[in-house]
Amino acid sequence: MLIGGTVHIITKNGGMQGVINFLSKYARSARSGQFVTWLLGIMVFFDDYANTLVVGNTMRPVTDRLKISREKLAYIVDSTAAPVASIAFVTTWIGAELSYIHSTLIDLQLDESAYNIFFSSLKYSFYPVITLIFVLMLIYMRRDFGHMYHTEFRARSKGVNVASQEKKIEHNLKDFESSKKTKPRAFNALIPVAVIVFGTIAGLIYTGWDAKIWNSDIGLLTKISGIIGNSDSYKSLIWASLGGLIISIVLSLVQKLLNLKEASEGIVAGFKSMLTAILILTLAWSLAGLVSDLHTADFITLSIQSTSLSPQFLPFITFLVSGLIAFSTGSSWGTMAIMYPLILPATWLLCGDAGMSYDASLGVFAHVVSTVIAGSVFGDHCSPISDTTILSSLASSCNHIQHVKTQLQYAITVALVTLVAGTLPVAYGVSQFIVYPVMIALIWLIIKFVGKKHEPLITKLD
Repeated sequence: MLIGGTVHIITKNGGMQGVINFLSKYARSARSGQFVTWLLGIMVFFDDYANTLVVGNTMRPVTDRLKISREKLAYIVDSTAAPVASIAFVTTWIGAELSYIHSTLIDLQLDESAYNIFFSSLKYSFYPVITLIFVLMLIYMRRDFGHMYHTEFRARSKGVNVASQEKKIEHNLKDFESSKKTKPRAFNALIPVAVIVFGTIAGLIYTGWDAKIWNSDIGLLTKISGIIGNSDSYKSLIWASLGGLIISIVLSLVQKLLNLKEASEGIVAGFKSMLTAILILTLAWSLAGLVSDLHTADFITLSIQSTSLSPQFLPFITFLVSGLIAFSTGSSWGTMAIMYPLILPATWLLCGDAGMSYDASLGVFAHVVSTVIAGSVFGDHCSPISDTTILSSLASSCNHIQHVKTQLQYAITVALVTLVAGTLPVAYGVSQFIVYPVMIALIWLIIKFVGKKHEPLITKLD
């Protein structure tokens, strides 16, 4: 809620518009325009809703002038929203993710930090990371394939014909527009965001500080990991978020960009924007309690044991099942709420039955944590009823079905590459330092030989 309030304040006081105005000066061609959109998607990492609505709504006039199709804009916006928010360590997602992991750790009586498990899982986050790289490669190589190529070819040759777009679904985007009287200044957004990010890091170190760990002979990364493992992530996030919100209000009032009434209304609007997420989280906790009382996890564990399934194959299965649930429900958060209480206990018990060591079991456990998130994001990208997919269409003023059609081929391509060349090999012991270059090489080859190049000559701005 506090991060949601901060997002609205820095949008209302012109801070976000200031960042966009600064970067838009470098959008001089179709390629640079797409790159700026991608970069903004990375920078607005703290919430996927804010990312989608702010970046899509503000970059649309720029991309229209540069003859970039609305479908391509919607794809870039959608593919830098959830992938970034799901793996960044200071986002509106992190509270939900940590709560699911923490509940499982308590049930399994594991003396591990939820934040530590989350950090360990990041090295297995193949789909979100490769999606970001895939989008960047498409932009750099000026190539597209499938339905996206045809929409981009039409936009390059005929321009973006707004009249041909379906009538935009009514949606209240005014909360994500800056006030008319404010002068856009980038530092009004950058300072509060920096307070949240660095405040969280400082909080993790402060609450988890242990002189014995720091003075030991282990490596620096192991020391940091141990300190973060001892930290109180809730206190760190809550105080850093509150600090960011207070700083954003102070900056707005001191410069007279907003009065106290407007700032208060902005905070309330930010809280309202998170209401759906809070309801999902509350219901998820209820569902987790119900699943625990029904011993569903035990049932799934026994079912898996009877099939003699290898623990190393669990991340692959988890990704597919999570993707299917997210596609069917249109909710990444709902998918995590269903999958985490079921698959994590089953994973730990199956690893134990297979005679794996504690550290090896913890590695598979972290891998499954990441594939639940990755599968949820993948299914979300493919689903026509997904909230972020719909918001991407709305913010980009794009035909929704066209957005789904053009994005689907790209999402499936990345998912296949990450499953075959990433998830499976790593589960059987191949190093991440090997699979990442292989996956990047594969998507480069696909774009090179399947994609068709756009002519850049007609896309320059005077």
